[in-house]
This record gives sequence, structure tokens and C-alpha cells, in this order.
Amino acid sequence: MSDFVTIWLPDAQSTASAGASLRNSLFGPESTILLSGELGAGKTTFLQGFLRSLGVSTAVISPTYALEQRYETPRGIVSHIDLYRLNEKDAVTLLRETEGTQSIRCIEWPERVDEEMWRTIPAIHIHLKDSAKDGRDLRCAFRDIPLPSTEQIVQWREDVLLPEHIRRHCDAVAAFAQRLASLLLERGILVRSLALARGGEVHDLLRFLDFRSGASPNGKEEYTEEQVRVWAQLKNRFGGLKHEAACAEFLRTHGFDALAEIVRVHGLVLPSPERTTIEQKLLFYADKRVQIDRVVSLDDRFADFLVRYGSGKQTKESDLWYAEARALEQELFPEGAPS
Repeated sequence: MSDFVTIWLPDAQSTASAGASLRNSLFGPESTILLSGELGAGKTTFLQGFLRSLGVSTAVISPTYALEQRYETPRGIVSHIDLYRLNEKDAVTLLRETEGTQSIRCIEWPERVDEEMWRTIPAIHIHLKDSAKDGRDLRCAFRDIPLPSTEQIVQWREDVLLPEHIRRHCDAVAAFAQRLASLLLERGILVRSLALARGGEVHDLLRFLDFRSGASPNGKEEYTEEQVRVWAQLKNRFGGLKHEAACAEFLRTHGFDALAEIVRVHGLVLPSPERTTIEQKLLFYADKRVQIDRVVSLDDRFADFLVRYGSGKQTKESDLWYAEARALEQELFPEGAPS
């Protein structure tokens, strides 16, 4: 399943900035990035921004004649490969030789190889072309991580007997998270929009593991005997984990490791977990802006938290969490809180 996004880049600076933003949307120890587009489309400019964001301070030029340049970064070895001068046989040979030897491979002119090969290699596909309104259009297809289908998520919700109000909350968070992603894309920042939506749809899949008396929307618990029985089994299965960690483990057992990382850090826990990817930050923030199924301000959302989870009283923990959410809001949206 591919995650497609498109952004408009008015100049070289925005192209380099888009490249830099890709650093905050990488998952796993290895990544392959494919860059296609005509000569002068901005591929090298994009990579210059990307590599500088990884700490490369030396000049970055396209290795048209050297075929490959390697850079040492805190993330490991980054390889910049140019297939422009190679026929298909030699290009495949070079790719096979470099596979698995670096943390990140950036490959220009991937069209020198039959497209069928790229269907077997998880990769991020970047295509740049001249825009009708000046500048460049960038189309990104994230094909490097698996994502569950809508049908799978619906089935999971049925399997765990997820309450209706939590289903509504998950869907509202997913929709608002995509709205936030669209705002960042308009600013030339790459975001995995579909992965973010899927994260929203499943982030509270096991929320019932943390249910507390009186914390439901109407203050009453009205759950069936079957729900109580199934939830008891799941609590035993996940050995006392909170819902965030349990959902991450659930996703990993189904082969969705990257999505597990997005979901794992969405909650209010102390010490606060590190959120390094833009998707982790956006899901955390979106969840703190949605009260059941309505988008509200951070003030309103945390006031609701205090009523349902803190007996209406502020605590040291609630103050820390509010400050954390507010700081992230200012980091992501310095122009003001989106509605």
C-alpha cells in the first residue's frame, strides 16, 4: 500500500528544505530513497538538503562519473548513487553490490532499471518536475513500510469489541491529523499522510486496558458481559501494559512495526517519550485536540482530562503534559493553533 503526497516547491531553497524534512519521516535502520526527474529538475538540490539535515557538511554533488559517493553520518553510512550513465545490467549489478551495506541509499535515475525491480524493494519514491506555476512539483510515494487496510482495522475493532465512542474518537483524530498533515505539506514539509491517518484510526484500539471508573463520556460504564470477558483476556495477554504500549505490541505482531512506533508515543506518560518523527508528533498533538469526536482547543481538552481523570484538580503531571502539548503546538504551528 503506497502513501502518496504532493507538494509545490517555488525555488531551490524550498527544494532543499523539503529534502531536509524527509529526515523526520524515516523509520527503521535502513532506507532506500529513489529520485527521478529530468536533468535540472532539482534532484541533487533535494539531496543536498537531506544530507545536510543528517550532518553532512562537505559539498554534495551528483556522482555521475564516480557512480557512488558515501557519507558518514550519525545515522550510519549514507550512499548517493547515480545510475544515469549505466545500462540496465550494470545498474542492477551496482545496486546489488550496495544493497544492505549502508544505512541509507539515495539513488538518482532509478528509471535506468526495470520498474518491476522496485516493486520488490521497500523504498521512498521522489519525483520532481517543473510546475505549471513556476518552481517544481514534488510527488512522493512512501512504499517502504506496510500499512493495514481499512478492512483490517474495522475487523480489529470488531475483534476487541471496541466501544462506539472510542471508534468515533479514533476516526476524528485520524481526520484531524490528516488536516494537520495537509497544512505542513502546503509549507513544503513531507509527511506520511496515510500512515498518520492509520495511526489515528488505531491509536486507541486497546484503550479499554486503561479504563477507570467514572472516566467514560457520560460517567457511566455500560459494557456487555462479552466485552468484559474479552477485555479481561486481552489484559492478561498484554501483561499489564498501558494501552499505548499494548497497541504497539499488537501492531508489531501483525507486521506493522513503523506504525507501532507512531502509535507507541501518542499518550500522556511520564517520563515523556522521545518523539523524533513528524508523524509521532502530529498524532500526539491531534489526539490532544480531539475530545471524543470534536476538535477543541488544548485548554478545553485538558480541562476535560482534569474532570474525567483528575477529579477536577490540577496536578504536577497534568501541568507538565499541558506544557508539553503547548510547546509542540508552537513548534509545529508557530502561526497559531489550527482549527
